[in-house]
Amino acid sequence: MKFSNPNDEEELGINLTPLIDVVFLLLIFFMVSTTFTKESQLSIQLPEASETRTENQPKMLLIEISGDGNFAVKGPDDTEAKRLIDTEPDTVMKAIKAATGNADGLVTVIRADKRTPHESVVRAMDASRRLGYLKITFSTQKAAKSGN
Repeated sequence: MKFSNPNDEEELGINLTPLIDVVFLLLIFFMVSTTFTKESQLSIQLPEASETRTENQPKMLLIEISGDGNFAVKGPDDTEAKRLIDTEPDTVMKAIKAATGNADGLVTVIRADKRTPHESVVRAMDASRRLGYLKITFSTQKAAKSGN
């Protein structure tokens, strides 16, 4: 008669459940702690200013203007700016109207490249004003400290 040895029947193994739990917790931690950069449709280098003030304005209309005068418009409910097909004043106004949906109390933020023609900035301001958005501000970056 063959007797079984209890040590022969036991298989040794590694329990992977705690390891999987730790990996998922690390994944959640890194997802929550990651900072996201604002991606833009246009390549823009902001002009410098001596003092910059950031306001967290939940309802804003963002008009981006590249160095060669191309426009992109982002309404308060949009996830990203939509690039315009041309720079005509009527096109800019239609894009603003479509992006805002006639919302009231919006602040217009103009992000213009430092090489943007003055005419393009005035066109954006005029289109915003004609649609009733009179609060207009400009986006700049903080001036680099000089070594003096």
